[in-house]
Amino acid sequence: MKAIKNIGLIIFLTGLSIFTGTIFTGSFSLTTSEVEAFIQEKGYKSDVIRKELIKAAASEKELNIFDFSSRVRAAYQASNDHYDALIARYDAEKNWDKKGEQYQYKIYGKPHTLSYELAKKAGKGYVKDNAGMFWWLTFGLGIIGALLFILPNFVLLGPAGIKNNGIYLESATNRGWIAWLVLIYLVSFYLVLYFMADYVVNWTYILDPISEFLNGGQASQWFVYGFLYCVIMIVMAARMYIKYRHNKYQVVRTTSVLFFQIVFAFLIPEIMASLGAPGYDFKNAFPLDYDFFFEWNLDSLSQSGAIGIFILVWGMILTLIIVPVMVYFFGKRWYCSWVCGCGGLAETLGDPYRQHSDKSLKAWKLERWLIHSVLVFSLVMTIVTLYCYFSGAQSFLGINSQWIKDTYSFLIGAWFAGVIGTGFYPIFGNRVWCRFGCPLAAYLGLVQRFKSRFRITTNGGQCISCGNCSTYCEQGIDVRAYAQKGENIVRSSCVGCGICSAVCPRGVLKLENGPEQGRINPTEILLGNDVDLMKLVNQK
Repeated sequence: MKAIKNIGLIIFLTGLSIFTGTIFTGSFSLTTSEVEAFIQEKGYKSDVIRKELIKAAASEKELNIFDFSSRVRAAYQASNDHYDALIARYDAEKNWDKKGEQYQYKIYGKPHTLSYELAKKAGKGYVKDNAGMFWWLTFGLGIIGALLFILPNFVLLGPAGIKNNGIYLESATNRGWIAWLVLIYLVSFYLVLYFMADYVVNWTYILDPISEFLNGGQASQWFVYGFLYCVIMIVMAARMYIKYRHNKYQVVRTTSVLFFQIVFAFLIPEIMASLGAPGYDFKNAFPLDYDFFFEWNLDSLSQSGAIGIFILVWGMILTLIIVPVMVYFFGKRWYCSWVCGCGGLAETLGDPYRQHSDKSLKAWKLERWLIHSVLVFSLVMTIVTLYCYFSGAQSFLGINSQWIKDTYSFLIGAWFAGVIGTGFYPIFGNRVWCRFGCPLAAYLGLVQRFKSRFRITTNGGQCISCGNCSTYCEQGIDVRAYAQKGENIVRSSCVGCGICSAVCPRGVLKLENGPEQGRINPTEILLGNDVDLMKLVNQK
C-alpha cells in the first residue's frame, strides 16, 4: 500500500509540475490588423494607445509571455502618462474644456487585466493547440495521483475512528519543510492569479473547451480558479470520507459543502452567463460578497430585467433575514461548515493543517479585534458606496468611494481572503480567513453568541483529558478546558464543524440545538468567554 501511495505522489507531482511549467511555454504576437481589430473592439479613441499597442504587440519576433506582458503594460502606461501630462498642463492653464477632453482617452483597469485580454488573443503554441491532452497531463494526472495517494488509507487506517495519528511527527503536518514548500507554492499561486493574471493565460487555454461547453465563452483566470477549486475539494473530500467515515455528521457535512460549491458557486453562475444573465452565486451573502453593492453590480442587475431585480432582492433577504434566522436555529455552522465555499476549501484542502490554529489568549484577542474591524470596514465601505451611487457624489464624510472600494478589494478581498487566508494553511491552520478576517463570520458570530439555540454540550465526568478536541479545533478554541468543567461551549468563533466531537474517544462532546434558556452557564469564567457577559452575571 505504501508503494501505491508513493506512486500516486510521484504522479501528482508530475501533473503539478507540468501545470506550473505551462506558464513558461508558447509564444505571443499579433499582426497589425489583429491589434487594430482589438482596439476597435475595445472602443479605444486614442491614437497614442493605437501606436503604442501596435509597437508592443505587433512584433515579427515571437515573444514569451513575460516579454509580451511587460511590453503591453508599458504601452498602456505610456498612453496614460501622455494624457496625464496633458491634463496637468491644461489644469495649470485653467483650460477646463481641454482638460476634460483628455479623460476620455485614458484607459482604466489593472495592468495585468489589460495585458491578459491581449495575451489571450496573441497566444500560440503546443498547449493552446492540444488543450485536451494537456488537461490529462495536468488536471488528469493530478487527480489520479492524489487519489492513489489517498485511497490506500482505507487499509492503512485500520478500524473506523481517529486518533492523533502522529501529525506532529511528519514534516507535512508539523510545520516542517514540506509544509513550508506548500505555503510558498500556494502563496505564489494566489499572487500570480490576483496580480499577474496575464502570466497564466496558458492555463486558460487548457480549460477553454470546458468553459465553452458551460457558458459559451473562453476561460478566464477566474474560470480556471473556480474549476481548480472544485477539483481540489472533490479530491480532498475523498480523504475526508475515509478519515471520518465513522461519523455520519462529517460525511453529510462534506457532501453538503461539495454540493453548494460545485452547483451554486460554479455551475449555476456559468449556466446563467451562457443564458445572458448575471452569473450569480445565490449562496454568497453580504458582506462576504463585499462587492454586491458596488456601482457596477447594481447597474448590471438593474439592467438585467426581472432576474436582476430578483437577485438584488434575494441578496438583501439572504443577508438581513435568512442568515440571522438560520443562525438562531442552527448556529453559524449552517453556513460556515455546510454552505460556504471558503469553509468548504478549509474543511477539505485545509483539514491536514487544522491542528495549527493558535489556542493562546493573545491569538483570541487578536481574532476579536481583527474580524470585527473588517466587519466595520466593510459596512463603512458599503455606506459610502451607496451614498455616492444614489447622490452622484465622489465621496462621503471625506471618504472617497473609489478609494475605499479599491483599498478593501486589495487588502481584504485579495490579500487577506486569498493570499493569506488560503496560502497560510500549512503553517497557521485552515481557518485563518474565517477566524480573523471574514466579515460574514463576524456577523454570524455576533448572532450566535447572543441569540441562538446552538451550543456544544460537554460531559465533564467522561473527559479523560486526551486533548484531541483542542488539538483539532480549527478555530483556536481550547475545547478541553470546557469539557473538563462540563460547561457548554458557546463561542462566537465556533463554526460547528463537529470535529472535536468526531475525535473524542469518550463521546464527551455533542452538537445540539436546544432552548436558549440554560445555554450559557452563569459560572463560566474560562478563557474565551466574553468579559461583558461576566459583568452582567455579576451584576445580577
